[in-house]
Amino acid sequence: MSFSNFLETEILDHVFANNAYTSPSAVYVGLFTDNPDEGGTGTEVSGGSYVRQTASFTVSGNTATTDAAVEFPTATANWGTITHIGIYDAETSGNLLAYSELDAAKTISSGDVLRIPTGDIDITLD
Repeated sequence: MSFSNFLETEILDHVFANNAYTSPSAVYVGLFTDNPDEGGTGTEVSGGSYVRQTASFTVSGNTATTDAAVEFPTATANWGTITHIGIYDAETSGNLLAYSELDAAKTISSGDVLRIPTGDIDITLD
């Protein structure tokens, strides 16, 4: 996953300028039909019962990995072809923290449920 410009700035400001950064109390996975990029733009799914879902992570070494499955509600309309995910600091609006292209795009039609298995989201710092 790549960090957004927002998170890169917050980390640098916290580590090198000794300014406080308060981590979010929860993080949320969002789905995109195109690349959200470092500026946080992109086309996030909307409508059809879509809502960002909370995710929890464990950290080992330089990698944070989801420690539970992330399951979205049943789509009540076509969401399109999901190509990317993003991690946010809020359920709505908020700041994009990190984003990544999926290994394989997934078309979500009305009646489908998108489920990301435990351990399938990794955020690594190199």
